[in-house]
Amino acid sequence: MPDYNHILAAVDFSAAAEAIGKRALDLSRRYDCQVTLIHVVDYLLPLGYADDFTPSPVLMIDENELLEQSQRSLQTFAEKTGLEGARRQVLPGSPRQEIIRYAREHGADLIVIGSHGRHGLDRLLGSTARSILNDAPCDVLAVRIKEA
Repeated sequence: MPDYNHILAAVDFSAAAEAIGKRALDLSRRYDCQVTLIHVVDYLLPLGYADDFTPSPVLMIDENELLEQSQRSLQTFAEKTGLEGARRQVLPGSPRQEIIRYAREHGADLIVIGSHGRHGLDRLLGSTARSILNDAPCDVLAVRIKEA
């Protein structure tokens, strides 16, 4: 089994994300390594009407505020899961692309993500988790998330 130096734990603030945080904490203690918590804000500008491909000003959300709120949520998540010492990174963009890019650029040895506990191969992993598993530059641990 390889030694890990840098674990990247991808969280989405769902109720299931706590299992990812706990697994990352356990592994960081086992391997005495750094953990980075990452949350990617996948924000698409709301469009006006069907034929209009310009953002609707009435529905627009301040992206900076969204990123700041995510940063605060990640801080709270770190405290709740015992990962206060973890690095925290909030990025805008596609979760699949940003998680893989960050892992590659920052030398992550392991990405910890969540998987769905539903039955059947097609439902084993969500589309983001499946993409990360296929394209990651390092090991990936898919933590089984039991859905209520």
